[in-house]
Amino acid sequence: MTTKFMMRNVLTIGLLVGSRFLTFSQAPAADDSDDGKHKISVMLGVSALKYFGYVGTHSNLSPILDTRLGYFLSVEQRFGKIFGVELTGIYGQLAGTDNAVGQHLNFQSQIMQGHLMLTANFDKVLKEDPAVSPFLNVGIGYMMYSTYSDLKDGNGKSYNYWPDGSIRTQPDSLQYQSTATVTKRDYKYETKMNTNGQTGCLVMPFGGGLNFHFSDRLTTSIGVNYTMCFTNWIDNTGLKPNSYLSANVGIQYEFKKSKKEKEEEGYKGVNFANVDHMDADKDGVPDDRDDCLGTPEGVKVDRRGCPLDSDHDGVADYLDKEPNTPKGTKVDGTGKKINEEEEAKHQLAWDSEAPERSREFNVAPSKEYLEKVERDAQKVRAKSNKVSRIPADLQSADIDKNGFISANEITKTIDSFFEGTGDFTVEKINKLIDYFFEQ
Repeated sequence: MTTKFMMRNVLTIGLLVGSRFLTFSQAPAADDSDDGKHKISVMLGVSALKYFGYVGTHSNLSPILDTRLGYFLSVEQRFGKIFGVELTGIYGQLAGTDNAVGQHLNFQSQIMQGHLMLTANFDKVLKEDPAVSPFLNVGIGYMMYSTYSDLKDGNGKSYNYWPDGSIRTQPDSLQYQSTATVTKRDYKYETKMNTNGQTGCLVMPFGGGLNFHFSDRLTTSIGVNYTMCFTNWIDNTGLKPNSYLSANVGIQYEFKKSKKEKEEEGYKGVNFANVDHMDADKDGVPDDRDDCLGTPEGVKVDRRGCPLDSDHDGVADYLDKEPNTPKGTKVDGTGKKINEEEEAKHQLAWDSEAPERSREFNVAPSKEYLEKVERDAQKVRAKSNKVSRIPADLQSADIDKNGFISANEITKTIDSFFEGTGDFTVEKINKLIDYFFEQ
């Protein structure tokens, strides 16, 4: 089995495995829901190809003159945040020219190349959805080439290179000194080269570049690859290893849904007209115009969706135990008139004990002591018919929603604070304790 045959077999297996992987990756998984995962993408682009080998090392010509165009098509599937597999096909030309005395060589080779690349993309590592991100790649493939040389002019006559650097119609000889006329190369590569019988070789490309992300699906890629060719015969000399450099520009399209499409799909089937006019508490006022959402069913409301308060004492009629309180009368949480003189006496007695309660709590903050304070507070509330309103930022501590902070609720709130749950801070805990002693 020849080395060339083995290399072709290895490459064929690699390409088949890569193609199978891409096909498998394209098939949707059971839990694949377009949630930011990469889908299969296709890139079409153009390359500038510059050959390196024996031909071209004896020249004073600009390297650009031997640069040729190539075209490529690649299919990539990403897996994970960084790595992906890319299958690429290239069609183009490689060329070289020597014009030194005694080194007049030239060639142009038509190439077709396929390779499988492992890519590393850093768009999800450096920054989420960046405008520009780098990438690296390395791979292995196979290139087929057909080499020609420009040895004759348009009339089919061979070029004759003279010591003075000119090209003439006759050989360098005294008998042709007067008859040989100066001509120029026509750069038509008409003569097929044997290339030692070789028509292809294994290649190993590697390089990197930048991706410019214009949208969720569209990316422009600019990169450079250096490709080692495992042959010395592309230029038909066999004298030096061959390779080439490619500067690539491509447009990549990823077959996935855009963010806008995914958002729209999430609301598919939703009737927004009905949503805008929903009435969750069924009080007759649509939610978009309801200032008091969550009104109990059956409670009469005004045009703003708020429960009626006929005596305007701040307590809704359905909660008001004295529905006809005179205007300006101070009431408690149930709408009952407050005896301000009696309230003041009880409040003064309660407040006078506050420093002692706080001191005792700070010395021995036991649950038993808190329960004692709770019982005393309940007695005061019962005598004065006092119903205090819990401040809005402390209402989450009222677990049973009865309008009173109990010792058990204080304990649970403090426990949740130390467990890292809940919305209480040190300042709010202190404020809650102060309120507990004052309620």
